[in-house]
Amino acid sequence: MTLALELVHLTKQFGEKAAVDDLSLSLEAGTFLGLLGRNGAGKSTTLKMVTGLLKPTSGSIRVLGLELDADPIAVKRQIGVMPEDMALLEYLSGPQYLRFVGRMYGLDEVTIDARREELFGKLDLSPALGTLVAEYSFGMKKKIALCAALIHGPRILFLDEPFEGIDAVTSRTIKDILLTLQQRGVTLILTTHILDVVERLCPLIAILDEGRLKGYGTLDEIRGRANGESLESLFVELVGGAQTGELSWL
Repeated sequence: MTLALELVHLTKQFGEKAAVDDLSLSLEAGTFLGLLGRNGAGKSTTLKMVTGLLKPTSGSIRVLGLELDADPIAVKRQIGVMPEDMALLEYLSGPQYLRFVGRMYGLDEVTIDARREELFGKLDLSPALGTLVAEYSFGMKKKIALCAALIHGPRILFLDEPFEGIDAVTSRTIKDILLTLQQRGVTLILTTHILDVVERLCPLIAILDEGRLKGYGTLDEIRGRANGESLESLFVELVGGAQTGELSWL
């Protein structure tokens, strides 16, 4: 068994609050994991730690057999990251930004331009010549962030809310791209609040609540430990806290 990701007793404290609390998890290469949780459950904090953007308070992280703390550059060369806030260089044009990202990964300009053209075509991304990323719509920014995560051919792909603001046609294309990557042995970790997406794409599911792992396994395995049938009902049952839809003035 080849492990793509190993988290051992991973914890992140912000003051007295544990955003991630003693999280242990291991993923085989080629896994497609849906990471779920309410707002503030620790999903984005977990992704920031495993991609080297945030230092854990305690615990260890191994990516593709490498200790993240010991060799962060070697790890980052092999992963693709689409963070929730996207963190784009907005005063470059889209092609300029992807050329910058590609160079950071050691790609030559011919390869960068060929891959950029293919990505733009697949994702229906066709900004006017010279348009700055700052002028892109929200959906276009999401698309360029995905292009940047894919352009170097990562072995692990981390995606934080990749379908937010994306039209239905392009969403279908992105889903096809992700499933093709998984078939080729790429490991994918996806966070989203769109439970239908996880149900359709992710064979493996992890549910976080208050920084702790509340459920982990296939959808059928989680069903075996809860009473719900749909992923939504399972999720609500495991994390609790759902309120009635009544308002006092309506």
